[in-house]
Amino acid sequence: MKMKFYALKLVFICIVIFIIQIIFPVFTDLFVLNKLSFIQPWRFASAIFLHGSLSHLLYNLFALALFGTFLEGFIGGKRFLTIFFAAGIGANIISVNFYDSALGASGAIYGVIGALMIIRPFLMVWALGLPMPMVLAGILWAIGDFAGIFMPSNVANIAHLIGMFMGFVLGAIFKKNLQFKKEKNEITIDEHSVRKWEDVYLR
Repeated sequence: MKMKFYALKLVFICIVIFIIQIIFPVFTDLFVLNKLSFIQPWRFASAIFLHGSLSHLLYNLFALALFGTFLEGFIGGKRFLTIFFAAGIGANIISVNFYDSALGASGAIYGVIGALMIIRPFLMVWALGLPMPMVLAGILWAIGDFAGIFMPSNVANIAHLIGMFMGFVLGAIFKKNLQFKKEKNEITIDEHSVRKWEDVYLR
């Protein structure tokens, strides 16, 4: 499976767009997720690439580069992109009903994390200052986001949880397909043919 490094390309796109946001602040207003998204639906996708601060950008891009590269290596570039955009857009469609405005790749990244929890649950990662399996790290992050729903902040916790849920679903679908293809490509030996060959050539 040839790596296309789509996660790193998405990182580069986010950096370029962040520079544009700094130079032209109105750019953010035109593409951020808000109530206008229902009549300007491109905002559901465009908001994924916007970020509110340098720390917001760096945190998200580190996670995207790390987990995105892992996921693409396991399932391929096209499936990775499907999970990234489906989770990001899906999270935005739901979260716009709960927040006045939102931006960032977090929902999409949580989709990637959710998929990794299903596809490679025991992949060791560094989280919360400790090495732990991917599935445990994801559960702890999900618990933190669930608790965050009841604590007012600038974090779109609902978007994170929706993205992770979509990652679960798509990860399970892709994992099943990958297992099916692996089984389909396995070499099988027909016992009757082997015995016939033995009768002809070994006796």
